[in-house]
Amino acid sequence: MRCPQRIPLRKITSHALSAEDSGRYSRVAVFPQLLSLSGLSANLQLISAGINEASTMAETYVPLISSGIAGPLGVLHLPRLWQKVSLEESGKLASGYPGVGKGFDAMTLAALGLEEQAARDYIRQSKPTYPQFEEWVKKNAKSLNRDAVEKHNAAVRGYDHDDETRKRILGACKIADDGSSPKDAVNLNNLDDWYEFHQAVLA
Repeated sequence: MRCPQRIPLRKITSHALSAEDSGRYSRVAVFPQLLSLSGLSANLQLISAGINEASTMAETYVPLISSGIAGPLGVLHLPRLWQKVSLEESGKLASGYPGVGKGFDAMTLAALGLEEQAARDYIRQSKPTYPQFEEWVKKNAKSLNRDAVEKHNAAVRGYDHDDETRKRILGACKIADDGSSPKDAVNLNNLDDWYEFHQAVLA
């Protein structure tokens, strides 16, 4: 099976500045102008802007809950959906990640008979923990039964990315695209998330 549209290899631009980067920013952008008293006001503005920018960057997060994870209800991807929408509604979702995309997100909502806007509204207004979100799901889902959940889970496990997406993700992670490499969307998406987390936070 082919996975629905997904944004591969997101370019994360919202990430925290390291202490080294902050120091480099200050030395290059600020200190030369401090030689002049007339530039003091401009320097203070630059410093303030740099601090605000670093603060904003530090408050965005790459979602690391896998689509292969289920909560007590046993629905794959539902915890990730909760995390992404929660982050997006709080303005903290890393750049390039949709709160509700056309792939596993839309498929999970459809499988449970949930309306996207209703889920968004509940998360935005209530800021629920995951167990609280599952309680809301139990009250609002139109097709929350064993058959529907098993069918959905099988569909999630069975989705494969297209060749181009697979090659991009494996290439970025420096993994050979051979018979031993993953082809399913869940494991490829995991690699993609871990790569983006490393680029945004650790690199």
